[in-house]
Amino acid sequence: MKPLSSQAVQEDPAALIRDQVVPHVRAVSPYVPGDQPSGGGWVKLNTNELPYPCSPRVGPAIAAEVVRLPKYPDPASRPLRAAIARHHAVGADQVIVGNGSDDILNLLVRVFSPEGHGTWMTFPGYSLYPTLVAIRGSRIHQVPFAEDMRLPIEALVSADPALLFLTTPNAPTGVGFPNEEIRALLEGTRGIVVADEAYADFANENAIALLAECPRLVITRTFSKSFGLAGLRVGYALAHPEVIGYLDRVRDSYNVNRLSQAGALVALEDTAYYADVVARVKSTRDRFAHSLRERGWFTYPSATNFVFTRPATPAGAMGAGVARSLFEHLRNDRILVRYFPSHPFTEAFLRISIGTDEDMAVVENSIQKWIPPAE
Repeated sequence: MKPLSSQAVQEDPAALIRDQVVPHVRAVSPYVPGDQPSGGGWVKLNTNELPYPCSPRVGPAIAAEVVRLPKYPDPASRPLRAAIARHHAVGADQVIVGNGSDDILNLLVRVFSPEGHGTWMTFPGYSLYPTLVAIRGSRIHQVPFAEDMRLPIEALVSADPALLFLTTPNAPTGVGFPNEEIRALLEGTRGIVVADEAYADFANENAIALLAECPRLVITRTFSKSFGLAGLRVGYALAHPEVIGYLDRVRDSYNVNRLSQAGALVALEDTAYYADVVARVKSTRDRFAHSLRERGWFTYPSATNFVFTRPATPAGAMGAGVARSLFEHLRNDRILVRYFPSHPFTEAFLRISIGTDEDMAVVENSIQKWIPPAE
């Protein structure tokens, strides 16, 4: 390759850099998280964060670690792994800890996502999966849900995925899947099935009991939702020791910092505090969902800390234009919710995180003032 002249570089340095990028990375569409506004005055219900403070034990535990910051953290997060194992009644060799559950999902792609077309997901689902697989240089395939959100077991079995991501409970709809359906899926497939249980603490059922039955099941969890530690970035996976061993091979050496390990450890131990917080979120969720249905808005039954609702005009009109109108109205009232306009399944809905009772009252008051688009 003939080197470019300094004049050419000055004229278009972006082109020079672009030419050096690995080809498949040029085509990667980055994951787009919810807005993180600056300044106060917002009711922030767009990223499914806990509306209450984390355990009061977390601050002192982090402060105690500050004097140790010149030293590296435990590279394997062993005390935290052991605590997570006790919490779920599994072996410590069945646990790996990451920099948020996104880190764990990335490790799973590194180890189990084949080149070509062996990675699958259900849609709608967590939109980070396609990005992680694209970074790997491959492409993810999707099995769509019908509007009833029944797990499409037959279609998934027919796909015979090498790696399957199942967001359970689902995001963005909030629908939970019974273990009997997940068991049927595991029995019908041969690959690695990832039950991404970021919201499991808000559900009535989770897949942990299935771990002993199927060594190909991987369960991912996060401290960002029910534990209120989104800012610390801690997640983990539960799986067969053989799976954990391979994930450890490709894990970054010090993937979870000292402060995060300390905060997560004491949060996990404060079970009474979090049981109360989760119960409050679920109670608020159910009241708010009932209120939306009273308006005549179709709202999926939620096993999470958010609701997925299809707004309608007084005359019953609904669709992308109606959803966008309400989304923009709420934003003008400094209320952030999530809108997914890029697909026919989601374009008529809004996803609204559950805040405090006071937060949800603000939302309902704003909805009362909404003037829908002309029909």
